[in-house]
Amino acid sequence: MSDGSELLSAGDRSLALEGMRVRIRRRVTSTHRVYIGLGLLIALIAVVGFGPRYFGPLVLGIVDKPAIIHVHAAIFSGWVALFITQIALAATGRIDQHRKLGAIGIYYGFVLIAVGLTTGFIQFAARVDTGKIAQAQTFVLAPFTDMIVFSSFFGAAVAYRRRPEIHKRLMLVATTTLLVAAVARMNFLGYSFVRELRLLIWISPLLIALGYDYYSRRIVHPVYVIGTVTLIVLNQRRFFAPTDVWHSVTNWMATFVTHGEAALGRFPL
Repeated sequence: MSDGSELLSAGDRSLALEGMRVRIRRRVTSTHRVYIGLGLLIALIAVVGFGPRYFGPLVLGIVDKPAIIHVHAAIFSGWVALFITQIALAATGRIDQHRKLGAIGIYYGFVLIAVGLTTGFIQFAARVDTGKIAQAQTFVLAPFTDMIVFSSFFGAAVAYRRRPEIHKRLMLVATTTLLVAAVARMNFLGYSFVRELRLLIWISPLLIALGYDYYSRRIVHPVYVIGTVTLIVLNQRRFFAPTDVWHSVTNWMATFVTHGEAALGRFPL
């Protein structure tokens, strides 16, 4: 009798464990699908935003931009492609390839930051060079603060690369940060509540991820909360542009433009 009870108990435990494995596999599979969808959404936002003014003319062979803009576009587009590739590798269980490519991605991230800052400064210098000082002071705030926020989440993602649940969320926040420029170029959105609509489109990958977190785990990961709040605060940076502090910083930056122009010639816009 005791033997039968033990066998029944072992059988129940085996069934329970198998059921648990099935539930975990289902959750993992659905999570991967969500992240692949988020990667494609990020790519879609980038294409829609930059399509009319860059990608479309580029395909038609009529784009007229300086070389630094082409380099900037190639690096940032490559980052989105790398992000989607990493999601696909993780989703298909190719973790070794994911880690090897991730090691390259760390250096790629540093290149992206350098290109983002360099492009921002060159555009700033070009505006100063043509006498558009106020415009230069306003517009340079965006690329510099974008790179500060991206660097923060990207650096944290690198630090937590051995903890996938944190790492993947930090990478999503970092990549979503880069979408602000694409959304800013969506002039077809009209004028009514356009600022709020652009914000929603910009942070939509995080809002979807946040909602899925709550649906699947009944709790929202702190990384998504911190990331969403950070981007909402970042969206208010226009109030910092007219301050004396920012004008002091940009006036100091402008001193480099004079020296740079003397050494290199006029800066392209």
